[in-house]
This record gives sequence, structure tokens and C-alpha cells, in this order.
Amino acid sequence: MKSVLITGCNRGLGLGLVQQLVQRPTPPKHLIATCRNPQQAEALTSIAAQHRNLHVLQIDVKDFDSYDNFAKQVQSIVKDDGINVLFNSAGISTKFTRVNLVKVDQMTDNFLTNTVAPLMLTKALLPSLKKASQQNAAAPTGAQRAVVVNMSSVLGSIAQNNQGGFYPYRASKSGLNAVTRSLSVDLKDDGILVVSLHPGWVQTDMGGKGAPLTVEQSTQGMLKFVEGLGAKQNGGFYQYDGKELPW
Repeated sequence: MKSVLITGCNRGLGLGLVQQLVQRPTPPKHLIATCRNPQQAEALTSIAAQHRNLHVLQIDVKDFDSYDNFAKQVQSIVKDDGINVLFNSAGISTKFTRVNLVKVDQMTDNFLTNTVAPLMLTKALLPSLKKASQQNAAAPTGAQRAVVVNMSSVLGSIAQNNQGGFYPYRASKSGLNAVTRSLSVDLKDDGILVVSLHPGWVQTDMGGKGAPLTVEQSTQGMLKFVEGLGAKQNGGFYQYDGKELPW
């Protein structure tokens, strides 16, 4: 993976992915990490100060008018290498909602951030993804060419929903899974794989301190899985350790 772009890196899983990648014996040539407020992302900017290959870019994923300019900034960094792996990791959660409490703005905010933004950002970055795939056309389909990883959740599984509730988060992640499947079909001929990935129940601000997985365990598993992706996984729904999940 020469070039990796990760959204939502101020904390949690996005930051964890950055930490894993910069520690590698052979880190990515270009590692682009995004957040809404770089000035407040102290851990991320501290890592960037120690690693010249890490570029911190500002973006609010709900500011769709900024996408064209953001894509140009990315292109100026990766140039002809393009983007090998795009982690659409930025997300929000309004989980603890029952039908009598759910609000319209919760539904729309979760849908915009968790479903619409990953689709539109992938669209904006398609030239760089296609460039990476073309530059490495002799390699098998996978992370050496181009992969889009949409950070989903098992709570987006309709088949496994036996608890109800969680309306904004569940619906937005189910929608993201539908986006993943359509993108996997539309981008197949370009040699770009697209998958939905559940990171597990992780000890983050979103997952809580009682979660069974550490950020390190989850991000290590996700990176191992992504690096081993092949054509047979295209358009699928998996968790961090490679287990396939039901839609």
C-alpha cells in the first residue's frame, strides 16, 4: 500500500489505524489522515510531526462543497501513485433511541455522516483510486491496486437485528452497506474493491470502556484483513477478523 487515506482520525479507530501504519517497518509512502479540527487533534498532529509521510488534512465530511478542493489537495500529495486504500472511517452514533424518543435530526445527521458522506467522498476521490488501480494493473485485485473500506457496524445488519431501537445508527449503517454493494458493482471494471467492515465492539468513545476489544486489537485485525482482500470478497460485509456478516 503506497497510499492510504483515512477519515475521522482525531481519535478512536481512525487514529488507531494511523498509529498502526506509521509503526510498520515499511509504512505507506503517503498516509493522509483527516479530521474536522486539526488544531484540536493533538495526538494526531504529534504523530505527524514525527513522520514526514503523514499528512493531516482538514475536512468536515458533511461539508460537501469542500470535496472538490479536498480531492485536489489529496492529488497534490499522492500524484501519480493515486490512492490504494480509502478508509471511510468518520462517523457518528446516536444509538440509544427507542421509537418514542427518536428525532428527525438524529436520523438525518446520522444518514448524512454515515451514509451520504462516504459515498460522495469516494466519488470525489475516484480519479485517485482509478490512478492507483491503473498504475498497478499487473497486481491482483486488492490493496496493491485500490480498495474502498466503508466502516460499518454489526448494528447495520438487518438479519441480526433482534433487539430493535438504535434507529439512526442502524439505518445509516444499513444504508452504507447498500452503498458498498452498489459501489462494488460499479467500480469492479476499474479494478477497485469495495467492502463494508465492522471493527468489532471496541473501547472507544463510541464503544465505551466495557467493550471487549482494544483499539490496537481491532485496527491490527482490520489492516490484516484489508491487505488480504481479493476479488471474492468484493461487495461483502465482514468484521475485523475476516468473518463474513449477514446483511
